[in-house]
Amino acid sequence: MSIQLTRGATWFKQLTHNAPLIEGFCPSVQVSDAAIGEQTARFIAVVADEDNKFPRAKGGQVGILEGWNLAKAVTEAVKADADKDVKRAIIAVIDVPSQAYGRREEGLGIHQSLAAAAGAYAKARLAGHPVIGLIVGKAMSGAFLAHGYQANRLIAIDDSYVEVHAMGKASAARITLRSIESLEKLASTIPPMAYDIKNYASLGILDELVNVANADQPDETAIATVLNSVVHQISQARANGSSLANRLGAENRKNSSTVRELMRQQWA
Repeated sequence: MSIQLTRGATWFKQLTHNAPLIEGFCPSVQVSDAAIGEQTARFIAVVADEDNKFPRAKGGQVGILEGWNLAKAVTEAVKADADKDVKRAIIAVIDVPSQAYGRREEGLGIHQSLAAAAGAYAKARLAGHPVIGLIVGKAMSGAFLAHGYQANRLIAIDDSYVEVHAMGKASAARITLRSIESLEKLASTIPPMAYDIKNYASLGILDELVNVANADQPDETAIATVLNSVVHQISQARANGSSLANRLGAENRKNSSTVRELMRQQWA
């Protein structure tokens, strides 16, 4: 096993204060139950593993193994807390550059694996678990959909390395038959096409942007700042239930809100 200390792995270790890893998961999916404030939460991260059996998933991508193991980590917490009045929070530490693209992945059902992960997070949210997505690095394509996007609340580090998008710039350029430079020019006037986290925040999907001095090597102050943010968003999730309506309030999603309201009127 050769785990690279990527940004996601670094934040996972620091946020959990090096709590023991729960056994039974593939090396690229790290799971710990750790104290946060006066409560215990389940922290989950996908990390790079050079010895991954699937070469396309060696760099922290979410592939077949990762999808099923994410689903397992979340589902086990839901089952364990089924009879508890207060469900533990589930914290997805997000630094995922992509889903794992490959013929083997497609043939072996990566669509089912990632759907299982996304479904598990959604079921946890609907079962009363505060699910918090903490974006510390890349949150790209199907990887983000499987790991974190179903969260009640989304937090991101305000940092130039942090990006959220459907695909990387090089891939987007190939698909659209444009140059990267022309895509960046379009992104300057069309927020949904941009990669930087501030433009993403303008869409209303993020609940909080957090500033830290050094996101690559977070110190105690940075960790405390982020943990305080997570605790606050956990309380917000408990207060507001399982709805994702909080994602529709931004000016740049005004049309989405209008369409939903018109549909409600027609189906009332």
